[in-house]
Amino acid sequence: MPVVYVEQIGEWEGKEVTLRGWVYNRRSSGKLQFLLLRDGTGVIQCVAFKGNFPAEEFALLDGLGQESSLEVQGTVRRDSRSPGGFEVDIARFRVFQAAENYPITPKEHGTAFLMENRHLWLRSARQHAILKIRHEVIRACRDYFDDRGFTLVDTPIFTPNACEGTTTLFETRYFDQTAYLSQSGQLYNEATAAAFGKVYCFGPTFRAEKSKTRRHLMEFWMVEPEVAFATLEETMELAEGLICFILERVLSRRRAQLDVLERDIGALERIVPPFPRISYDEAVKLLQASGSAIEWGGDFGGGDETMLSERYDAPVMVHRYPGAVKAFYMQPDPERAEVALCVDMLAPEGYGEIIGGGARIHDSDLLLERLAEHGLPPEPFGWYLDLRKYGSVPHAGFGMGIERVVAWICRLTHLRETIAFPRTLYRIYP
Repeated sequence: MPVVYVEQIGEWEGKEVTLRGWVYNRRSSGKLQFLLLRDGTGVIQCVAFKGNFPAEEFALLDGLGQESSLEVQGTVRRDSRSPGGFEVDIARFRVFQAAENYPITPKEHGTAFLMENRHLWLRSARQHAILKIRHEVIRACRDYFDDRGFTLVDTPIFTPNACEGTTTLFETRYFDQTAYLSQSGQLYNEATAAAFGKVYCFGPTFRAEKSKTRRHLMEFWMVEPEVAFATLEETMELAEGLICFILERVLSRRRAQLDVLERDIGALERIVPPFPRISYDEAVKLLQASGSAIEWGGDFGGGDETMLSERYDAPVMVHRYPGAVKAFYMQPDPERAEVALCVDMLAPEGYGEIIGGGARIHDSDLLLERLAEHGLPPEPFGWYLDLRKYGSVPHAGFGMGIERVVAWICRLTHLRETIAFPRTLYRIYP
């Protein structure tokens, strides 16, 4: 008898199949047992009639607790009242493990309790839907860059230097040396872009930010493209195209999961290019007119980003921030040295920055000056400086945080639900 998945069940109407999974819910009406069986691809109702089983077998079925694991065999039949439109009439079953007192029940649970039981919370319909959408976002990122001739080049997690600032580094021992967990693959991307032209890396990154906001995790995933000879404007177009591609894929392939989350799909469908683009100067004036205390030269806080993004239905790209608030490697605007050729993309609905990037310094002397200004020793950056000595060219790229994009698309209140096992300021278990 074929073993099938719930998502395939419509292909087996009228035939006998084997299903394997876990008890999602169960109810009894005396002579009938109704089991909702989930297998990771969907949920289906399985029905057992008392007269078809010995008394002890039916009693065993009647006593199965939530998340008990079992195999059922039976005939598939259409029933519009059932989840997915089909049911399975159970002829035989086998219990792998009978679970008791499953801790996550339909009642309300606090966040601390759910995070402590994250390994089990993942089985709920909501968390399942979020992580399916995350998977689609990741797959869309890879397809977007692969289809445009980019080469995926993995970058190291252990690094000898900082990328985004020394105050947010996780330090570790690397035999007899000090090493740090990667804040970004960007510096290494610049090396591989000089070899392959168009590259991207995709992997975990780490920031030791002592932040408890809903927008921060200590460990998160980024996709980071880098392109030789690219300008800021070309980078903005690449970022805009990526977001549009991701939205199209999620809307076309994960509509059911968005429905589970009760997401306002219209808000996502209304997002079309071109996205609004405003300079930092314009953004400061808009914020000041809205009551923000921001002054020119200051970096935007979460409240400022929210205030800006709520003015637009689509992501807004803010470009040319003051160089003083950006990383050491940002290329100054040749027409205005105090601002950098950089861009932050702010998601609508108050979700803040989802993409940050820009043009990189390609002059060796200027890069040395910036390292000194940021108090960074040049020795660990020797290889990075080499890139400016052997065929240096203008180049640009960006990083997109997967968790922030998923939070926005799913309309979540906190990043902790966007990854299977989040690492926050006070949590590293489970």
